[in-house]
Amino acid sequence: MRHIKVAVNGYGVIGKRVADAVAVQTDMDLIGVADVVADWRARMPATKGFALYAADPERAPAMQDAGLELAGGLDDMLAAADIVIDCTPKKIAARNVDTYRKKGIRFIVHGGEKHAVTGHSFVAEANYTSAVGRDSTRVVSCNTTSIVRTLSALKQAGLLVSARGTLLRRATDPWESHLGGIMNTLVPEPEIPSHQGPDAQSVDPDLDVITMAVKVPQTLAHLHYWSVRMPRKASKDEVLAAFRASSRIALIRMADGLSAINTVKEMMADLGRPNDSLYEVALWEDMLKVEGDELFYAYMVDNQAIVIPETIDAIRALTEAESDGSASIARTNTALGVGAFTAETLTR
Repeated sequence: MRHIKVAVNGYGVIGKRVADAVAVQTDMDLIGVADVVADWRARMPATKGFALYAADPERAPAMQDAGLELAGGLDDMLAAADIVIDCTPKKIAARNVDTYRKKGIRFIVHGGEKHAVTGHSFVAEANYTSAVGRDSTRVVSCNTTSIVRTLSALKQAGLLVSARGTLLRRATDPWESHLGGIMNTLVPEPEIPSHQGPDAQSVDPDLDVITMAVKVPQTLAHLHYWSVRMPRKASKDEVLAAFRASSRIALIRMADGLSAINTVKEMMADLGRPNDSLYEVALWEDMLKVEGDELFYAYMVDNQAIVIPETIDAIRALTEAESDGSASIARTNTALGVGAFTAETLTR
């Protein structure tokens, strides 16, 4: 079997996690990672055996002066790859697209970019097939990924008419919280709907979804509250069965001590997840409430990890290495340990 040759441009919060995830896939080879920094962050690839490239030729001298061993420049990395995953900061990826198109290499961008950059937005369980063989796609943001996953699970079970969600968004990524963020305040997004609802519709235009969001002074993860209208009365067990049908939704219980987002992150560390990563949507099953045809639930989103399995699946779709979305999802899940914990497994 021919392995997919993958390049990662940008070795930050998402890029380093994507690189780690590619490295454990049995059908992929990580060609290398590219970046522009010359500090401790650029020293990490060497500790994992990853080749480091200079994303900008003007930054190469500074990187070499800092003692970094470079395998070449961005052009060299792209020439050796079948596909590039752009994990550079917001709006930079959009500028890199011209380079990728000129070189004829498939590429993936992430949720910081607009849908129009690729004309396709991706969540594996919702629209894998539509990405097969494309030259590019956009893996949507962490919040949008969680919205599409959960609402798709309800939709596939015939339990979704409309959904209204309130998002409590972390203020900044943990590693850079010393540089900025908010303290002693809450900052509402100025418009309703917030951008996540329309973004979810870029993946599934049939979703009747409206979101509201507020930025809160913490950095661990996002917290969502949802009110869903179902087409009929349903039982709690029926709703939980719909969520269990998704391998990327993990049902957790407050009764097990998982009463806040920090406790869930601590469990990820104890499970040995790389970077304490929660790849799944962690949805509280004992909080979930059904009142006739109304459904209420809440869940946690790890903003640094949830898009990683989606990115791996997008690689297979674009390169046509796997046409069956369920097969790719299963393969990714196995490699990353996705779906390895649920409320039930914690009580066995």
